Amino acid sequence: MKRTSLIAAAAIAGVSAILLSACASSPSSSSPSASTTGSTSASGSKTACVILPDAASSPRWETLDRPDLQNALTAAGFTANIQNAQGDTGKYATIAQQELAQGCGVMLLVDYNGAGQAVAATAKAQGIPVIAYDRPITGADYYVSFDNAKVGALEAQAVIDGLKAAGKSVASSSIVFMGGDPSDGNAKMFHDGALAAFQAAGLTKPAAEPTGAWDQQKSATNFENAFTSLNGKVDAVWVANDTDAAGVIQILDKNHLKLPVSGQDASIVGLQNIVLGKQTGTVWKHVPDEAKAASDLAIQLLNGQKPTVAKTLSDGTPYIAVTPVLVEAKASGDVQDVEAVVKAGDAKASDICNTAALQAACATYGVK
Repeated sequence: MKRTSLIAAAAIAGVSAILLSACASSPSSSSPSASTTGSTSASGSKTACVILPDAASSPRWETLDRPDLQNALTAAGFTANIQNAQGDTGKYATIAQQELAQGCGVMLLVDYNGAGQAVAATAKAQGIPVIAYDRPITGADYYVSFDNAKVGALEAQAVIDGLKAAGKSVASSSIVFMGGDPSDGNAKMFHDGALAAFQAAGLTKPAAEPTGAWDQQKSATNFENAFTSLNGKVDAVWVANDTDAAGVIQILDKNHLKLPVSGQDASIVGLQNIVLGKQTGTVWKHVPDEAKAASDLAIQLLNGQKPTVAKTLSDGTPYIAVTPVLVEAKASGDVQDVEAVVKAGDAKASDICNTAALQAACATYGVK
């Protein structure tokens, strides 16, 4: 078993122990269980219980997801109990225990290192439907996320666009893959979507592929090791998100290089690196679209309705897949530019263009 699998297993076991202890004294633990598909809450609660994973892997959880979910649920007349586990599986379990004790009509969980699986099982045993939000959770009733294979394919497109602009062949290029944490179920979908796009463009396999991590400094270290092992012969880097891309760019800066680099989340740092020419593109996942899809689903369940979902994951879990968008320095075809993100309200020009160099770059690309 891989180390990441061991970590996830330990997290599930730890969370299960806390939740089982709580269930032993909970009168609701004998409630009828919900079916896997089309389940509705047997608890009668009008509260949507939400657990966010952390505030470090991406700023989106607190700045975008929390207010969007809160506003949509309360506007529909329901209570939103939104907590953040702050990157701690023990805290994740404690939050779940407290939320369940207070009453949940639906649980909307963003997984963290496998902790969501035990919480989902406990909630379903109490007749509470579970929505896996953004990251898949084994045993959840529904999965709401962006089209993750498409995200990976768009990231690959950014790298391919950068190579073409540099006059380089994709098939003969030395491309390093920097994926996300393997314990995150989305990471494999990002990777597989990217790999399929690269292979369609002629690439046989990556030149190097270090162990993935959702961590800027770990990614910087892992990339530097790969860069050294390849004697600096790197033409491009596929990176799964903007935070990790910033770590890769740190090493490229150190070596006075600008190469095609991908990312995801349309974060401030990602958008800054794009206008500075250090990152080719980022996959923009307009969080309000995902939050709306999830809150709409939660509201249906809280109203006792049985939603119909056409798409499924490989294990049969109903999957609502939201469409992502590729952002590069200039708009072209289906590719949007940085200003589009600003106009949508997902970033402020004042945050992006906050130094003299960035102000000049922003002026060049019409970011205002």
